[in-house]
Amino acid sequence: MRNSLLRRLAAAATTLGLTSLGLLGAGATPTQAAIGDCPSGYFCAWRTDNGTGTMYRTNVNQATLGSWDNQFRSVVNHTNKYLCLYDDANYTGSAGASVFPPDPAGTEWGGPGGNSVSSLKFVPTGRECSGLAYPPWNAAVSPVKAGFGDLDGDRRPDVLVRDEAGRLWFLPGDGTGRLVGTGGWGAMNALTRHGDFTGDAREDVIARETATGKLWLYPGTGTGTLGARRLIGSGGWNAMARITAYGDLTGDARSDLLAVEPTTGRLWLYPGTSTGTLGARKLLGSGGWNAMNALVAPGDMNGDAKADLIAREASTGKLWLYPATATGSFGPRVLIGSGGWNVMASFLALGDFGGDGLNDLATLTTGSYVGEGCRGVGCLVLYSGKGTGFLNPGLPESRQVDWSDLRGTF
Repeated sequence: MRNSLLRRLAAAATTLGLTSLGLLGAGATPTQAAIGDCPSGYFCAWRTDNGTGTMYRTNVNQATLGSWDNQFRSVVNHTNKYLCLYDDANYTGSAGASVFPPDPAGTEWGGPGGNSVSSLKFVPTGRECSGLAYPPWNAAVSPVKAGFGDLDGDRRPDVLVRDEAGRLWFLPGDGTGRLVGTGGWGAMNALTRHGDFTGDAREDVIARETATGKLWLYPGTGTGTLGARRLIGSGGWNAMARITAYGDLTGDARSDLLAVEPTTGRLWLYPGTSTGTLGARKLLGSGGWNAMNALVAPGDMNGDAKADLIAREASTGKLWLYPATATGSFGPRVLIGSGGWNVMASFLALGDFGGDGLNDLATLTTGSYVGEGCRGVGCLVLYSGKGTGFLNPGLPESRQVDWSDLRGTF
């Protein structure tokens, strides 16, 4: 994916003494125009390097460009979609696509990334210029019954992905994906899942709404889709951090929720109830939890049939396992990663994706990651569980599998 947009302000046109000629009727093209003349909702291009002269404009995909083939020298994407420019006709080219982010203000313009542009299209996310909106996810079939991490009951752990357009994708573990949320998910600033909160033996999703601080439960349907949401927190949840759907900690066969209170560093347990709501919260940790910049609920990692907690220590990059106890709390923590875990952008606790009956852990990397076969942002690294609470060395997937440019993977 090429992205060669040169950021310049359209105000530069005024500095150069260029004047706006106004907008013509729909479908018309002015004989002379400046950057500021590109209509809102359109892509525009010029044959000159400074965005003057005859202007090309369109707001629909173009498999060929006719007389404008290989003529673009200045471009502006005055739309709310990503623009993909290709060297060859029919949206192809050996060098991939030049990708231009949405620019509803129409203030960013520059060169097209090369002198050979022969086709263009508009897409909701930059990933779709060169592939799918979601990455392929492959998981083995677990020998144990469907449960933790499995949204569609096929004994294969699944992934949910939110893209840059606010859509939600379901990845069933066979390399495919399907849309389960057509939009609006960008309004959420926390997404978590694991466990059955409604009592129907199907895994559910919990989301926090940014604008209101409300907490919503999206019940699983058993097919990978989600049912009509229910309000389980009327407000105030923006005051909490590291909201994590845990599974059953209290031992009552109901899933629970954990959250850290940033102002105090306390860890709170919100127990699930028989009505699919949350009960009165209970204090699990009286302070110090602000030192952790990730909480992960991976299920049972040490083989005692109780769901455990994994936490990353921000200052050291260490990874700690907090084993659950029979009393609904945590036992003494165990060091399972001596350092270096800060190169991970996020953690995916998906259950048994290795197919050996033991729960595993996956991570997505930051730009600081360097591994065999993959480096930089967006690598998927798989850590198989040993069943003792510890993890085997990570195995990064090929760089051809890109998990970057997403707005949430869980």
